[in-house]
Amino acid sequence: MSEPITVTGHYGTSSLLTRVEDALRRAGLEGKQLAWTDLIPLDQFHTRGHAATKELAAALAPKPGETILDIGAGLGGPARFLAATYACDVTGIDLSQPFVDVATMLTARANLSSQVRFQQADAVELPFPDESFDHAWTQHVAMNIADRGRLYAAIARVLRPGGRLAIYDVVAGDAGPPHFPLPWARVPEISFLLTPNAMREALSVAGFAPLSWEDKTTSAIAWFAEQRATRPAPSALGLPVVMGPEFPAMAANLGRNLAEGRVRIVQAVLQRNG
Repeated sequence: MSEPITVTGHYGTSSLLTRVEDALRRAGLEGKQLAWTDLIPLDQFHTRGHAATKELAAALAPKPGETILDIGAGLGGPARFLAATYACDVTGIDLSQPFVDVATMLTARANLSSQVRFQQADAVELPFPDESFDHAWTQHVAMNIADRGRLYAAIARVLRPGGRLAIYDVVAGDAGPPHFPLPWARVPEISFLLTPNAMREALSVAGFAPLSWEDKTTSAIAWFAEQRATRPAPSALGLPVVMGPEFPAMAANLGRNLAEGRVRIVQAVLQRNG
């Protein structure tokens, strides 16, 4: 009998730290002080990469010294960008302990540990007191969470009144179920896409009001088309280091699903009521 499919099993293995350290060596970065920009090929695990992170940060527009909770922080790239660019204090959580270990190591190597830290935690059971953070941030994470109401309620609880939530996520399209495997799920059992309307309703019930809501699907389709046309040379720090040799097929399926209207991309900033 086969093992059950799990989100942690999809993302993390105990060898991740070793693979990343080996990739840094092959990139000529072993033992060197890193800049957060050195890690962009590795740590932007979402459609359109660092460009999408910059756009979402500009929409959130945090102020220096504000606190941000990065939910599903992965290897910590967006958290390091927010700290270095906006002078914010960032706490990242991830369900996968191997991701937390690598994010912590990379942040120390980039000399940002005083502003950024990571811990293992479940996004629907956030281990923080009420009203702990000025803002929250999540990119390509909610697709793995079945109980979206619990997720958004947990985020609302730890935000201060008037705090903002920045979201960049994949949503369900109108053209039928997506093709698998995908970057967030090899099989449908761990993929939980909502339509844009259902997502907005779940956020509203949790106490969030939209400040901005943008469909980024056209930009995402164009980005995938450019990747296919230019065929950029593989990087020693590319995302296959994290997800293994299947990642190109996963990414290609995401591009196909976007082009066929099976999924869409949404960028939103919402404010906690009260």
